[in-house]
Amino acid sequence: MTDMIPILISGGGPVGLALAIEIGLAGIPVTLVERRDGSLSVPKMSGLSIRSMEFNRRWGIAEAVKATGWPQYRPNDFSYCTSMIGPEIIRVRIPPYAELHPPFTPEPPAGCAQIFYDPILLAKARSLPNVTLRHMTSLDSFTQDEAGVRAVVTDRKTGQSETIAAQYLVGCDGADGAVATGLALDYEGVGVFAESVNIYFRSKELMEIHDKGWARFFRFTDAGGTWGEIIGIDGQETWRLSVLRALPGYDTPAYMRRLAGRDFAYEVLSVTTWERRERVALRYRYGRVLIAGDAAHQNSPTGGLGLHTGLADAVDVGWKLVAMLQGWGGAALLDSYQIERQPIAVKNVQACTGEFDLLSALPTGPEIDKDTPEGAALRQRWVETFRATNHANSPIFTENLRLGYCYEPSPIVVSDDSPVIPLETKQFVPSARPGTRAPHAWIGQGQSTLDLFGKGFVLLRLGATPADATPLANAAAFRHVPLKVVEIADEKIAALYERGLVLVRPDGHVAWRGDVAPSDALGLIDRVRGSSPS
Repeated sequence: MTDMIPILISGGGPVGLALAIEIGLAGIPVTLVERRDGSLSVPKMSGLSIRSMEFNRRWGIAEAVKATGWPQYRPNDFSYCTSMIGPEIIRVRIPPYAELHPPFTPEPPAGCAQIFYDPILLAKARSLPNVTLRHMTSLDSFTQDEAGVRAVVTDRKTGQSETIAAQYLVGCDGADGAVATGLALDYEGVGVFAESVNIYFRSKELMEIHDKGWARFFRFTDAGGTWGEIIGIDGQETWRLSVLRALPGYDTPAYMRRLAGRDFAYEVLSVTTWERRERVALRYRYGRVLIAGDAAHQNSPTGGLGLHTGLADAVDVGWKLVAMLQGWGGAALLDSYQIERQPIAVKNVQACTGEFDLLSALPTGPEIDKDTPEGAALRQRWVETFRATNHANSPIFTENLRLGYCYEPSPIVVSDDSPVIPLETKQFVPSARPGTRAPHAWIGQGQSTLDLFGKGFVLLRLGATPADATPLANAAAFRHVPLKVVEIADEKIAALYERGLVLVRPDGHVAWRGDVAPSDALGLIDRVRGSSPS
């Protein structure tokens, strides 16, 4: 057994790699074990949200992500149709990436599927000298005490086992992984609610048999209901069919004829059966063992919030582990991880199940694909129902859900009693309300306010006559809390943040704001670092 390492991560999927990068960039040694060889042949995840792309920017890989996967010039539309050759019922138009310029972020969402994304994360992790990656290594068991964790791992190539001692263990190896199994986790939620099938295939002919043009998503409603969708992977010839509910009697050729409306030439690359789940772990921390990603929550991919939620877990728990290992994190800091992230996971998994249920309930009938008055009337009723309910491109999946979530209540966030912005608000509302992601604004050529955050705390002094930051700066220095003071005179940015002083955490969320420094600056610093004032 070697000397104790700071952090051991179990699981080398995107959440585990993201956490390793987050820790490694902070200069903390971290070891990741993964039972597979690190290669990936199935695109389980198909795209990255705005917040996920902002994290990629934080890690210095956003440009690589944007250059890979779905071409930037292809439309990101949703086409709802009866089949590829059947009537298009409605089309939700989403511009190509090159034309997306939302004012509230420096990084629009990107269509980078997991087969492209994981290698980018892997390359970044390998480039960091503090990150040790051990593929083909399984985590077999672990024990812990007040001093740390002892994990037994086995090299699957040689069969040799060893014990790794670590100060912390983070399970990013999924709901059925070694950490979740070893902890015997309890979950809340409906559990498994559908058996599904993914068919990953290649076809040059598919886009030649219809007149709908390119879309990123084609969703299908026929006489059997809304049953599945295909998602474009490379913008050329590879697609993933996801069947909402696997039906007895259907096989791959039957599903392929059903989606196209006719026979066509294709090559099946893989077929995967899997369970749709809605579950969130009751606890995210057990002493020195923590969980993130699918180990903590599982959701239907309808809505695309799985990895979105998992990457935010990695950033939240990552900066807190760094704080503990650097010696300035308080005793209650790690407890705030579950308090902040679990409610977000509950909202997200429920939203994804809701989207699944709404899709499954859309009107159908034998005439849905017919060129008849009855068929046209049925499709019109489908459109009216679709518009009246909440779908991934409608209120339930606004950017306020994806980007406007707030860590309140949280013991390390100081509320200022400003009004809550409902997640259902259709238009995204940037806010510097404590607990929320600090708003984006351009502060220089190609530089966003978001680029200021990531290494320690940042205290923004805003406006033409900024308030005195000395009390907070001195208090942070006294507690050895890394804090950088940044002055921004731009009055528009000051208006966006609404206060003269805004304290932003390493994860880019607002911890506190006010027009003057608080009378007990040391107490504030103690609170946001997870320690009682002393």
